[in-house]
Amino acid sequence: MSILVTGGAGYIGSHTALELLNAGYDVIILDNLCNSKTESVKRVEEITGKKAKFIEADIRDREALDRVFAQNSIDAVIHFAGLKSVPESWQKPLDYYENNISGTVTLCKAMQAAGCKKIVFSSSATVYGAENESPLREDMPTGKTTNPYGTTKLYIEKILQDTYEADKEWSVCLLRYFNPIGAHESGRIGEDPRGIPNNLMPYIMRVVVGKLPELTIYGNDFNTPDGTGVRDYIHVVDLALGHIKAVEKVLGETGCNIYNLGTGIGYSVLDIKAGVEKAIGRPLPFKFGPRRAGDIDTCFSDPSKAKAELGWEAKRDLDKMCEDTVRWQLGNPDGYGD
Repeated sequence: MSILVTGGAGYIGSHTALELLNAGYDVIILDNLCNSKTESVKRVEEITGKKAKFIEADIRDREALDRVFAQNSIDAVIHFAGLKSVPESWQKPLDYYENNISGTVTLCKAMQAAGCKKIVFSSSATVYGAENESPLREDMPTGKTTNPYGTTKLYIEKILQDTYEADKEWSVCLLRYFNPIGAHESGRIGEDPRGIPNNLMPYIMRVVVGKLPELTIYGNDFNTPDGTGVRDYIHVVDLALGHIKAVEKVLGETGCNIYNLGTGIGYSVLDIKAGVEKAIGRPLPFKFGPRRAGDIDTCFSDPSKAKAELGWEAKRDLDKMCEDTVRWQLGNPDGYGD
């Protein structure tokens, strides 16, 4: 079986490509490298001892996609490719709508023309908006997203749902991620964001390797046990393994299914800081800053549907998430380099 992984050189994409290779799939990675490097693909091949086919192309390029499908026998697609910075999405909403939504439509048209109607989509818990109470379940209302990035995920979910309703030959899995952290235990692949990170763990890692003087924790007056925001953090390898189960689902049957991929456990910002301090054996300098607009008190998943229907559950705990992140970052203080 051959799987096309769009955005497969990125953080979650590379870990998923690795697990696909380990599971015996043939892997074709398509990436425009706007937020990733080919070094991740090389390291995936080193770790697995298997080759992945890499194609530098953009999901908005229909001619390139048609060539990919014509030249390869592709059984299913895992779709990661997209712009993903929440703050940047506020600054450049048109870029996000054009890249993420138009790109997905172009991809699906190419898939349809090639007769490949099986897709696993990288969605997000942001589609639940801010009004649902945790734990978040797949049957809760979506909408009222708090940023353009989240809105693109919401619209793409709807596009894929409508595509299935119009043509029941499609098989679609919408995977709603919570907060991926961690790295492969080899320390060879991990998260390598551009510029100053927006997410908590890469920001902490900048402090760990001395690139930032201290950690700023935005808000200590949330309605949570320690006053800092609570989120559902999931190890990226557990997340990747969820995609293997989702691929099995779309290959085995038609339908449109939605699954949360999370641990079901809420960890606070101070919990994460303490986990990193345990992993490095020293305290981290930090200060509290004002809340950021749109941040909510608590957000965590009910992952029971994925366990019941996919046979998947997260197994790596917070200590493991922090240890693996630290191993990656200390071994690669500049990420994959230039």
